[in-house]
Amino acid sequence: MTKTDYVIEVKGLRKSYGKTEVLKGVDLHIERGSILALLGPNGAGKTTTIRILSTLLSSDGGRVVVDGHDVSEDPEGVRGSIGLTGQFAAVDEYLTGHENLEMMGRLYRLSPADAKHRSEQLLKHVDLIEAAKRPVRTYSGGMKRRLDLAMSLIAGPPVIFLDEPTTGLDPRSRMAMWDMIKLLAKNGTTILLTTQYMEEADQLADKIVVIDGGKVIAEGTADTLKAKIGSDRLEITIDRNSSFEKARAAVQDQSLQADAERRVLSIAGNGIKKLKEVLQVLETDKIKVESVSLHRPTLDDVFLTLTGHAATNGESAEAAAPAKGKGKK
Repeated sequence: MTKTDYVIEVKGLRKSYGKTEVLKGVDLHIERGSILALLGPNGAGKTTTIRILSTLLSSDGGRVVVDGHDVSEDPEGVRGSIGLTGQFAAVDEYLTGHENLEMMGRLYRLSPADAKHRSEQLLKHVDLIEAAKRPVRTYSGGMKRRLDLAMSLIAGPPVIFLDEPTTGLDPRSRMAMWDMIKLLAKNGTTILLTTQYMEEADQLADKIVVIDGGKVIAEGTADTLKAKIGSDRLEITIDRNSSFEKARAAVQDQSLQADAERRVLSIAGNGIKKLKEVLQVLETDKIKVESVSLHRPTLDDVFLTLTGHAATNGESAEAAAPAKGKGKK
C-alpha cells in the first residue's frame, strides 16, 4: 500500500456495457480532505465511475487507487476505507433510525457497546435524536437521506462517495445536507460527489470535473470554469419612450448584442466599470433606461456551453446497469 498527496487516483478508466462504451479513459485526482464534484448529463458515466471506485463494478481498463489501495488488487482494502451513499436511501424502513445504525455498526464488526455509542454520536450529528426510536418508514425524504449518510459514516471512513446525495430533497433539507458535507470535509474526510444541481457543485466543491460521452471535457474550480466561457454581461432595457435604434447606435462596443423585440442591449465587460460607461453615453444622448441587470456566468452556463445542453435531473441509463453487489460499503 502506498500513499500520496492524492487520496483518489484514476488513470485511463474504461468501461463498456455490451457495445456501448460508457467510460473512455477517465482521469481523476482528488487531494486529501477536499471535495470534488463530478458533473455530467444523464448517461455521461458518473454513476459507473462511482461504482467502479467503490468496488461494486469491475472496469475494462485503467488503474484506480483509493487511499493507497488498488481497486483491482486490493478491493477489501478499498472497502475498508470508504463510505458510500447512493442515489436512493439504502435504509430498512421497518427498523428505527437507531436500529439501522447499530445494525450497520455490527456489520462493520464493532462491538455492541461501540456500535451503540457510535450510533448515538451520528444521530446527534445528523440531527435525528428525537426521531431515533421511530420506524424509518415514518421519516421524511430528507430525514432518510441524513440517516443514509450517517450509515456511511459509521466506521469513520477517510473517503466518502456521494452519488447525487440531495436528489428529490426540498431546499431546506438540501441545505442541511450541504452543511453536513462541508463539516465532513472540514474534519478531513475526502469526498467525491456526483450531482446535476449546478448550485450544489458551486457551493460545495473545491474542484469540479465535467464528463460527457465518457470523457473528461473540463476541470477546475467553479470560478476557473466560469471564466472559460466569457466575462460578465450587462443587460440594459431601453424605455419605450426612447428610440431603441438610437440607443443601439450610441453604444459603440464590439460585444454588443441587441434584442429589438425585448428592447435589450447586452454588452460584455467588467461589470461596474462598463455599466458606468454605457449609462453615461445613454444619458448624454438623452436615452431613458427602464432597467439594468448584470449577468455573471453560472455553472449552468458552463454546463450548457461545454455539453451543448442543460443539466437535467432523473435516473441515468447507466444507473440501470448491473453491479457486482448491493448495499452500503
